[in-house]
Amino acid sequence: MNTGTICTRDVTVCGRQATILEAAQLMREQHVGDIVVVETIGGRSVPVGMLTDRDIVLAIVAKQANPEKIFVNDVMSSPPALVDAGDDLWLAASRMRLNGVRRLPVVDAAGALTGIVSLDDLLEAVAGLLSELALVTDRQPHIEQKTRA
Repeated sequence: MNTGTICTRDVTVCGRQATILEAAQLMREQHVGDIVVVETIGGRSVPVGMLTDRDIVLAIVAKQANPEKIFVNDVMSSPPALVDAGDDLWLAASRMRLNGVRRLPVVDAAGALTGIVSLDDLLEAVAGLLSELALVTDRQPHIEQKTRA
């Protein structure tokens, strides 16, 4: 299983030039806690940063700054930690740990944004695998009985 198979394909994005107010409104409309900041390079949307609701709270709200006068480029984390669509889940988890993030943009071989994978996505995939493994011990006696009968 790889990140491309479990990632969310519908990603909320904006450009560097958006204001923090516009980004916050977009987060609210889309019911998301993060935005992938992209630039169009060679006709492809390429991730150049990440903006989270936490970034907005710590950099803008807590400092009582005006979100209409500050741009996404001034607050976003850049460069973003990324994973390729073909990368396995272990690599995604390791990259999250090393970078201290809970979400990673997923890119194709050309570097274009194809999705986003979250810690919740990884946990769900691992839980599914553990459930499947737990069923092995339940099924084993049935198979042995059937083959010996």
